[in-house]
Amino acid sequence: MSGLFASIDAARLACGFLTLSQMMEALEGNHVLDPFSTLISAGVSAGKHNIFYPGVTLKALSGHKIILADDNCVHSGSHFEAATGNILIGSNNQFGEGGFTAKANRPGAEIRIGSHGRYLNNPALFGRCELGNGSQILGSITVDGCTLADGGSYEEDDPDLRAGLLKGSGIARNLTVARGMVIAGNGTFSADDLLPQSHFHPKP
Repeated sequence: MSGLFASIDAARLACGFLTLSQMMEALEGNHVLDPFSTLISAGVSAGKHNIFYPGVTLKALSGHKIILADDNCVHSGSHFEAATGNILIGSNNQFGEGGFTAKANRPGAEIRIGSHGRYLNNPALFGRCELGNGSQILGSITVDGCTLADGGSYEEDDPDLRAGLLKGSGIARNLTVARGMVIAGNGTFSADDLLPQSHFHPKP
């Protein structure tokens, strides 16, 4: 068995990831549900009580950082890569179900994500993105250089007080979505399609 673990660790190191024991030490105080299918590199740090489901990858390169605070839930199929800029994440976010990707992998890229957000069903973030507290991305959306404003989470009773929201599928590029607003796209996302969230979720 020791030879098997040595082979696993050698493969991890060859691909730029921590060994099993190094990973578990780096993620102490968190819940790694399947260490054998979870991959992290040096430059990744997490606070406490984050949950990492099987099949999660976090890779930081060239001195850049991936930092998670506390109580995030990272579902299977989530991939984070900080190659040319940092990825900085607050607390109490949900990444997946259905997959999630965040790549800071071109000049000037940086991804900042606040707290209490939901990012479900395979969104992918690129470039310089700022996702405020409570923001949501729901659907297979390529999000490139966008800002979603702070606001209440999806649990906020008044939809027009919720954080910025993108939902649907397609490409959203260089957009700003204010508090209480949403763009529901199908193929393309445009500022001309901004609507109050109460358009879809009437106020109680």
